[in-house]
Amino acid sequence: MRVLVNNIKTYSYHGCLDEEGVIGSDYRVDVKVDVENRLAQQTDDLSQTVDYSKVTKIVVEEMGLRSKLIETVAARIIRRIHKECKHSTSVDVSVTKINPPIEGDVETVCVVLNSSDI
Repeated sequence: MRVLVNNIKTYSYHGCLDEEGVIGSDYRVDVKVDVENRLAQQTDDLSQTVDYSKVTKIVVEEMGLRSKLIETVAARIIRRIHKECKHSTSVDVSVTKINPPIEGDVETVCVVLNSSDI
């Protein structure tokens, strides 16, 4: 079973440029959590699965901690989900920076990490 939480929107201050830490940018985060326990389907019990509101809270909190690299933020999100969501077996996180301050007409940049990447 999988729990998907898509298009979590934040305004965060990540980036290598000092100005990014001041002006910030819009971000979008998508999370896929593989769940080992199938009891939730039978018991209708939230404690037997991964709570998507908890996943969203983790994402918002970790996006609030400034990092130079969005890779770092994605890794922190994965570690916390594994730590706080006991039924998670694998986590995929994509962190998308909207309108990055780079040369060229670039709408977004995105980093995708899986549990096996960290």
